[in-house]
Amino acid sequence: MDVRQQPVIAVVGPTAAGKSDLAVDIALRLGGECVNADSMQLYRGMDIGTAKLSPAEMRGVPHHLLNIWDVTVTASVAEYQRLVRKVIDAVEVPVLVGGSGLYVRAALDDLEFPGTDPDIRARLEAELAERGPAPLYERLREQDPAAAAAILPSNGRRIVRALEVIEHSGRPFSATMPSYDAVYPSVQIGLDVPRPELDERIALRVERMWQSGLVDEVRTLLGQGLAEGRTASRALGYAQVIRFLEGEWSEEQAIAETIRATRRFARRQESWFRRDPRVCWLPYDAPDLLERSLARVADHPCA
Repeated sequence: MDVRQQPVIAVVGPTAAGKSDLAVDIALRLGGECVNADSMQLYRGMDIGTAKLSPAEMRGVPHHLLNIWDVTVTASVAEYQRLVRKVIDAVEVPVLVGGSGLYVRAALDDLEFPGTDPDIRARLEAELAERGPAPLYERLREQDPAAAAAILPSNGRRIVRALEVIEHSGRPFSATMPSYDAVYPSVQIGLDVPRPELDERIALRVERMWQSGLVDEVRTLLGQGLAEGRTASRALGYAQVIRFLEGEWSEEQAIAETIRATRRFARRQESWFRRDPRVCWLPYDAPDLLERSLARVADHPCA
């Protein structure tokens, strides 16, 4: 277990809620450093579409784990866990910030990431492509009811992963699923945005991204292998721009689909973080948001 004298501060919640700015505010007041927990901000060159802060917006606060992977690299939560814990152990006041729920949990909690077997994965993915998720889900219900209860029957990727782990390890996939067993003491602050406001903020953000040159950013990244990247090419905004550039969609369709997909993603983010009883939710637009956040940190027994 960790022996930190200070808690890790985590700023979480849905996309477009203002997490990055609050994290910088907290870091400035406490002499802290920001640590990225957004899976897509790990990629070099994916700046506009992931809403990375500019150097000016960072306001002199050190930021860790940005721009560390090429777009051709497949994301690995296990690798992120290894890297982020080195940073947390080295930084006196780490401020973890991001909306990738599993990455936040990988940083803070006792999560185990079982190995993979490419042959098993390929066989299961071929079966998924041929038959759809329903028969695979039924198999998972028979082999690991707890895992099946936690996975949507339509989520073929997660079903395949669960069956792969069961076959490869001989253990239930549910044994490796997230728990709330903390490795580090933490104060987790969630930004609460009413749904209509969040939907509007997302639409405005997507439109600003397009105006700021997202299409040109994607063109550049395609020249660096974006289309071959299993993770990066599926990122919100990037996947839609690729379909526009390939002539499948009009630009208006690509913008509308990005807004729609981002709103769906924001709902999943909020559901993930709402399940964690340790997250303290504060109104994103509270005039005293920073002071209320700092008060939560000060109230922590390790602070």
